[in-house]
Amino acid sequence: MTKTVLVVDDDPTQRRLIQAVLEREGFAVAHAENGDAAITRLQSGAPTDLILLDLVMPGMSGQDTLKELRARNFSQPVIVVTAQGGIDTVVQAMQSGACDFFIKPASPERIIVSIRNALSMGALKGEVDRLKKHQTGRFTFADMVGTSPAMTLVKRLGERAAKSSIPILITGESGVGKEVIARALHGGSERAGKPFVAVNCGAIPENLVESILFGHEKGSFTGATDKHLGKFQEANGGTLFLDEVGELPLDVQVKLLRALQESEIDPVGAKRSVKVDVRIVSATNRDPAQAVKEGLFREDLFYRLNVFPIEAPTLRARRDDIPALVDHFIRRFNVEEGKSVVGASPETLACLTTYDWPGNIRQLENAVYRAIVLADAPYLQPYDFPAISGIAAPTPEAEAPASVQAAPASAAGLSLADISHAGPIRVLDDRGHLRTLEEIERDLIQHAIEIYAGHMSEVARRLGIGRSTLYRKVREQGLEDVLKGAEHDTDETATAAA
Repeated sequence: MTKTVLVVDDDPTQRRLIQAVLEREGFAVAHAENGDAAITRLQSGAPTDLILLDLVMPGMSGQDTLKELRARNFSQPVIVVTAQGGIDTVVQAMQSGACDFFIKPASPERIIVSIRNALSMGALKGEVDRLKKHQTGRFTFADMVGTSPAMTLVKRLGERAAKSSIPILITGESGVGKEVIARALHGGSERAGKPFVAVNCGAIPENLVESILFGHEKGSFTGATDKHLGKFQEANGGTLFLDEVGELPLDVQVKLLRALQESEIDPVGAKRSVKVDVRIVSATNRDPAQAVKEGLFREDLFYRLNVFPIEAPTLRARRDDIPALVDHFIRRFNVEEGKSVVGASPETLACLTTYDWPGNIRQLENAVYRAIVLADAPYLQPYDFPAISGIAAPTPEAEAPASVQAAPASAAGLSLADISHAGPIRVLDDRGHLRTLEEIERDLIQHAIEIYAGHMSEVARRLGIGRSTLYRKVREQGLEDVLKGAEHDTDETATAAA
């Protein structure tokens, strides 16, 4: 997702210069001519990932603006810009919450490095906060990514259910994030900060299910050399998440029903029951009602678990959330892999948004992970997702002159990514940046000469320039050999040469 930089400066010329630098690097730019306008924009909820703040402005100064931003809990990183003022002024700004500064006029390289470092630090801080919430059981629905109608409904239902101890059954396809919803239910409840224990019931050997869930006493069976508490006692006071609960054997389902009804369990080999205080959240990717009909799931247990059902939507049903999810995964894997990918290009997001994602969020997560590991450009390109886009990464053959490439197909209906990397005229270089106008023009003239077999009148007409201009550009671009190699009109060439 494209990062938006808010430039706060009373000098319109300075704003335009910085905008040109940032847009050349793929950033979106918004303007504010003073501190009040910047605060108004942020309050409106308009997307803003970073703020470039001039310290010297009429009215509310940059220092006062920065203090007001922090007082209003706007957490966007701020880089202060100044053309005057000593080190004390800069130190004061840094103490007020700025993350970096530079002095006008600054080189484009200095500006871009400062912005990327600030965004990387912001991503690192966000990832640390996410891990802290995950580890302490305080992850809530407010931390979940997605604002699509389908996810908004899930959040609304989940926030209400979290405030009670009502049993919840989460249904949905594999990979839709059922455990994330369960963690948000735990973090939004009174049990936040208490244990959250997740159990994949389908991954436990059938002969060990009872022991793992309810525990066992030492010597209760062969191999029981120590006492084992079990998942229910581990989650005591907190939440127990039973993933793929439909995979439990029928005899264990009986004991689970009793544990839910009586709030007590019977460890294997124990002489007496053990009281537990556990909130049960269960999940399945199957149709539980159908499993009941087939005799694979106890009807009484189904009604006990299915008191408050929540259906997790597929990724196909929440395509609007894909850009935000991609951005979230990029920040996360940047931190984990030590990369500095800024985001995904618009062409990439368009490609990812139209894909069906049979593996849902888990598949998207793994696709972004692979792309991050292999990416060299600041922005992920469609060819970083070959299994999805069908576009292979650039190869030496793709960089060969147009004369040795296959004849071009019609450009009608092709996306920018197709034209950039699959067609004879490449718009982007291997790092995802725009090639220079001179390079593109040379390739275009060479391609036109080859298509129209050196008929320079037709080439000039198709390019919309005069013949004399065309011959001048051929000489300037060093394309004489291409022209000689084409089956051109010799009389026409001789006339032009004369």
